[in-house]
Amino acid sequence: MVNSLRFRHPFPVRPPPPESESSPPKHQRRPRYAGKNPRKFEDKYKELNPERYAGDVAKVIASGKTPAGTHRPIMVDEILAVLALQPGEIAVDCTLGYGGHSSELLPLLAPGGRLIGLDVDPIEHPKTTARLRAAGFGEDVFTAVRSNFAGLPKVLAELGLAGADAILADLGVSSMQLDDPARGFTFKTDSPLDLRLNPSRPPSAADWLARVSANDLAAALTENSDEPHAALLARELTERRSETPLTRTLQLAATIRNILRAHHLRLDPEAADGTVRRVFQALRIAVNDEFGVLDLFLRNLPHCLKLGGRVAILTFHSGEDRRVKQAFRDGVRTGLYASTNDDVVRAGPEERRANPRSTSAKLRWAIRS
Repeated sequence: MVNSLRFRHPFPVRPPPPESESSPPKHQRRPRYAGKNPRKFEDKYKELNPERYAGDVAKVIASGKTPAGTHRPIMVDEILAVLALQPGEIAVDCTLGYGGHSSELLPLLAPGGRLIGLDVDPIEHPKTTARLRAAGFGEDVFTAVRSNFAGLPKVLAELGLAGADAILADLGVSSMQLDDPARGFTFKTDSPLDLRLNPSRPPSAADWLARVSANDLAAALTENSDEPHAALLARELTERRSETPLTRTLQLAATIRNILRAHHLRLDPEAADGTVRRVFQALRIAVNDEFGVLDLFLRNLPHCLKLGGRVAILTFHSGEDRRVKQAFRDGVRTGLYASTNDDVVRAGPEERRANPRSTSAKLRWAIRS
């Protein structure tokens, strides 16, 4: 006879109750801070949120480093002395960047003054504008314009201004761009080889490198970064790209080091990194036409200044500095400028220790006659 009794578990397992719409949401733990010195840019939220983690950011600054995603203004005191701002004047920060210089200039223009902040970067410009607005600088005292500084005459005309009393241009790439691996400015992380200040404007560095001739690449390496191995690197890079397109930052860096080793240029790691850094600099200048933009800016600059107006320009390598120095000296000779500095101004020892990125900076100034 078949036993009709079914086996019953001594401790019946009840199914979990169905989740209702009124059930509280499950707690989502925030990402854990990846140690004292996280390697990934996106993990450095303590530095990317300086208001909340002021103590941590202060420690980074005290160690002589720049917090990730920020920029420390260079030679602020020296620039303020040159520009000699007065209340009610019109000033222009041609390279707004993180807004470090602008935040120092704005209080000196009150009451009645105005600062125009230009920047070509569509990613950082709105962030900095919001940061300065939150600091209390409204439309009446601060005007944000997304423009390359070569377009300064057009910007002033559209604002109904005949000229400015003071103009500042910091030609260095901002730390926000260098630190963000997505922008492709650094070979410390594996990123797309981009290097554009305005990512919406072609070509990228990878596209430019894929098409440039060996002669033009050698000329760019020489003119843009004084690279001593320009001819060798240009020849090898254009030959190797046919086998493997150069599209990533670490890939290009490794290729440059392999070329040096293959030709028995046994450079120590620091010297090899210097070569890689110069190649990246040359590509960045070429992709963004930085020298063409600077030349146009320098030609228009005297006509953007009021009589007696002051201009200060920070340069970071010889190609920039030569152009600025020659333009100012030619301006003095032809009577456009009343004076300029013969001896370049550099950051002091204390600033260089606190901010190593200031080491290569040179400050030149001129006064409109």
